[in-house]
Amino acid sequence: MAAITDSPRTTARRTRSAGPRPYGRAGRRLRDNLTAHAFLIGAVACFALFSWYPMVREFVMAFQRTRRGHTTWVGWQNFIQVSHDPVFWQAWRNTVEFTLLALVFGFALPFVVAIGLNELRHARAYLRILVYLPVMLPPVASVLLFKYFFNPSFGLFNAVLSALHLPTSQWLNSADTAMFSVVIAATWMNMGSAVLIYLAALQSIPGELYEASELDGAGLLRRVWHVTIPQTRLILSLMLLLQIIATMQVFTETFLLTGGDGPKGSTTTVVYLIYNYAFNFNNFGAAAALGVIMLLGLAGFSALYVRLFRESE
Repeated sequence: MAAITDSPRTTARRTRSAGPRPYGRAGRRLRDNLTAHAFLIGAVACFALFSWYPMVREFVMAFQRTRRGHTTWVGWQNFIQVSHDPVFWQAWRNTVEFTLLALVFGFALPFVVAIGLNELRHARAYLRILVYLPVMLPPVASVLLFKYFFNPSFGLFNAVLSALHLPTSQWLNSADTAMFSVVIAATWMNMGSAVLIYLAALQSIPGELYEASELDGAGLLRRVWHVTIPQTRLILSLMLLLQIIATMQVFTETFLLTGGDGPKGSTTTVVYLIYNYAFNFNNFGAAAALGVIMLLGLAGFSALYVRLFRESE
């Protein structure tokens, strides 16, 4: 039988494949690292340009004062000026009040809604869309919608109260109810994202834990207290920290609903005071100083919160 011989083309192909490759494993690794670093450099450049540089610039401006295009170093004068402003402490009180009210409604209510959705067996997907719908609306449109609802003359809320033969309210026009009205609007606008996060955490809990608690005769409230909350403690603590940081920086809702100040300054917040210093008083140094104070306050609170949570764990 004649021997089977390879064609010249097949022999050449085998010779090339058997020979040393110009780019071996080290070459492929280098090429992959260069590609990864190229993407990383783009992300770092964006952060540096739009996050880190403004932060560093704010720290520098906090010790400067600019008048008629001439910039001078003034040391701690900007910090002294904003701390002696009578609106300074009122803004902090209003901000803390908004944060506490937002935690009562904006932190607890989404968790309760998520538990209710998790207990449903039908139409869960449609209700998720319904809950998340306010987040997809533009914030300005949502705020203007609530401004119409809060109108004391022809607003929806007073119309409902009148139909139920209950006393109506001045809502945004009263110093006693203005901040509470802002909290209602902010909770409706932002609760959708928290509900979905809580719902994802609830669905990761093993079903055997609920089955065991049901066999022990535990009702819904006991299952929530002894199973749901311990199993979602990490996400609850993280969401609490993020919500405190976000609510302390409230601006859009108060600015569009009450003009920023509100009746008798009842809705003046720290961020709105920064806005006033920068764009109404043209004092960017004082605005930067107040921003640095707020940044250091939130950073200190976050560090303390994380440390206490680790110790409790």
